[in-house]
Amino acid sequence: MPAPPPPPLPAPTLCPLVPADALDCLALDRAALGGLWNLEQWRRELEEEGRPGLGLRRGSDLLAMASGWLVVDELHITLVAVAPDERRRGLGRRVLQELMGAARARGATRATLEVAAGNGPGIALYGALGFRTAGIRHGYYRNGEDALIQWVNLAMCS
Repeated sequence: MPAPPPPPLPAPTLCPLVPADALDCLALDRAALGGLWNLEQWRRELEEEGRPGLGLRRGSDLLAMASGWLVVDELHITLVAVAPDERRRGLGRRVLQELMGAARARGATRATLEVAAGNGPGIALYGALGFRTAGIRHGYYRNGEDALIQWVNLAMCS
């Protein structure tokens, strides 16, 4: 008789990212994005009032995160990351939608981000959320890849 399947994992819990999360954010950043920021940059990001960040956790594990900067009525999304073994489960979409909703509640009317021109999954996710390309930053990334500058009207997002 085959063993019964394992019980389903509990749904991830949404939580604000705070300075105490800096090491977890650094680890996820390295695993998912190759290490965009160092520990000091993460600490600074998580301490600033105008830089909202949200994470999805299962227990103590940080599975996904999104962060941004609020500038007047605009959210500049600086990062969306999902643990490699948790991708394609809707976690990036969920954490990004929650960040956009939180920014809207704080008065933001639009959001912007840069995405690597070759990042098909990211471009698809942002397009599904209403982002549209408004320009290109040539050679924007360390590897020389171009970035697409994308915008969305937060009033049109749900």
